[in-house]
Amino acid sequence: MPYEPPPELAGLSLAQMAEAVALRRLPPIDQWTPAQTGDSLMRIAADGTWWHDGGRITRPAMVRAFSALLLRDSDGQHYLLTPFEKLTIAVDDAAFVATDMQVRRDDEGRTMLAFRLNTDDLVLAGPDHAFRIAGTPDVPAFYIGVRHGTEARLNRSTYAQLIDHALTLSAPDALAVDSGGVRYSLLPA
Repeated sequence: MPYEPPPELAGLSLAQMAEAVALRRLPPIDQWTPAQTGDSLMRIAADGTWWHDGGRITRPAMVRAFSALLLRDSDGQHYLLTPFEKLTIAVDDAAFVATDMQVRRDDEGRTMLAFRLNTDDLVLAGPDHAFRIAGTPDVPAFYIGVRHGTEARLNRSTYAQLIDHALTLSAPDALAVDSGGVRYSLLPA
């Protein structure tokens, strides 16, 4: 069956976004302890493209399937995990790229920032999906936690959406946003 990407993020309500997140059935990789280890010969480039043994993986459904098996350990090493194998995968920057952002309010009136990833996954920023700011004040890099230690780097247009939203809320010297009841400063240290 061919993969059908979800509708544009702007057309989804917060309830629809939450439903899409819940419907993404992910394998229980946190419960797997494979005995075999090795190298996957795969790499995720900084722009989010996937490569295997020097050739680009061009099928979105295949990338989406592999992305569900990603794990990053405390040392920053990424792995593709199956019940039988734990294979290293080279990641140039982040395993995912955030390609769009929308601002919504939940039933309690709290702001929720929703991000679409290059794999069509949706991530709602909050306690389970926190922001991390890296880089320098001149060249900041914004990341959001995805799952199993992996992160998505916000691409340029998504970064601009986030900053535009923050500027509606605060002065440029105190840039901050709220999502899921958590306040995030957007100023690099």
